[in-house]
Amino acid sequence: MSTSSAPEPRIIPPAGPQRTLAAAQLASAVGDGAYYTCSALYFTHVVGMSATALGLGLAVAWALGSLAGVPLGHLADRRGPRRTAVALALATAVVVAAFLVIRSYPPFLVAVCLYATTQSGLTAARQALVGALVPPARRTALLAHLQSTLNGGLAVGAAIGGIALAVGTRAAFLGAFAVTALGFLAGALILLRLPEVPPAPAQSGTGPRLAVLRDRRYAAVALVNAVLLLRMPLLSLVIPLWIADRAPGIGWLGSALFVLNTVAVLGFQVRAARGVTGLVSAARAVRSAGSVLLASCAVFGLSALDVPVWAVGALLVAASVLQVIGEMRQSAGSWQISFDLAPPERIGQYQGFFGTGVAVARTLGPLLLTTLLLDGGLAGWLVLGGLFLAAGHAMGPVVRWAERDRGHPAPTAPPRPAAAVGTSAAVGTSAAVGSSAAVGVAATEGP
Repeated sequence: MSTSSAPEPRIIPPAGPQRTLAAAQLASAVGDGAYYTCSALYFTHVVGMSATALGLGLAVAWALGSLAGVPLGHLADRRGPRRTAVALALATAVVVAAFLVIRSYPPFLVAVCLYATTQSGLTAARQALVGALVPPARRTALLAHLQSTLNGGLAVGAAIGGIALAVGTRAAFLGAFAVTALGFLAGALILLRLPEVPPAPAQSGTGPRLAVLRDRRYAAVALVNAVLLLRMPLLSLVIPLWIADRAPGIGWLGSALFVLNTVAVLGFQVRAARGVTGLVSAARAVRSAGSVLLASCAVFGLSALDVPVWAVGALLVAASVLQVIGEMRQSAGSWQISFDLAPPERIGQYQGFFGTGVAVARTLGPLLLTTLLLDGGLAGWLVLGGLFLAAGHAMGPVVRWAERDRGHPAPTAPPRPAAAVGTSAAVGTSAAVGSSAAVGVAATEGP
């Protein structure tokens, strides 16, 4: 059973590896919060980059980072997730420290690409650590704890970054970057307290090294989840722009709704994940999330009607509450699904692939949602809500299809002649470069 008779801690996970993982997450999240709060204004207002150049650099960086998740996750499987996670956390600290001396665009572009790459790999390696150190029945509950810890750390880091923004000097911004580097350094040191995890045994046979890139069923599941992740830019980008366009007198509400979301996840994510214990309950959670997200979009859309400002504010608050409920249910279900469908010896690379959905949402979401919602009004919101509803209800059938024959080796290509064996690495590299597109292609070949 996944639960015990004793009440489960709300915020702090059980002592041992689970609490150590949460502590490492907290340290890194504090650093991330300071970085995300300050970086845009530092590079545009202090270093002097244009907003267009900054946006292009970030888009390129996260695109590369999404491709790096699978090979770095595979590295965690083959070399051991703890040592890989520690190395990537240290590398992230070094990259952020480099921001202290960067004054021009080319080194910035290199550094931000390295930052996105190490971040994607670190996420995959930490997920592999969860898979290796935590029993399957406890993984979703721990990931809920880690999500709560992440939000708490981001809030603390954002407060530190806010101080730097208020001061506004180069030294203040550099101090925030120093906090970021120290956060990842502390996270690496905390991870060293975990027991060493041996590498997963390499599978014999002629199957592809990066098998996840040929797992069309898992790719279909990841695609459905990526659609649901389009919720991510709503509170950080779309809603502030929506308020500025339709109710500029309550522009402060955008920040308040973001804080509401953070506090809600911090306090209730663990409870929202409590009933998710297997693929059936996980698919049910995602299905309910799709319905709740539809309701949220409908209420957001009603704020476009000709109503008093106080009614606009009330509708936005109500919609944001529904949105965070849907977010927590979708997160809990997707965590369980992503682990249960991954082969035990390949958790790192499978988690790296599943995590590309976040990069897709960050890259495509802003353009798609601003066009659909800011121009489309209520109709646009209903279209988005219908998309969420369809994805939520599609998850169950797609998961059942992906679960079929999971206990047997996946079909592989026929053995190649000896002269062609040396090309396997090139094939793997080519597949990795096309992994984002492969997600969409695989989905079209679904059930």
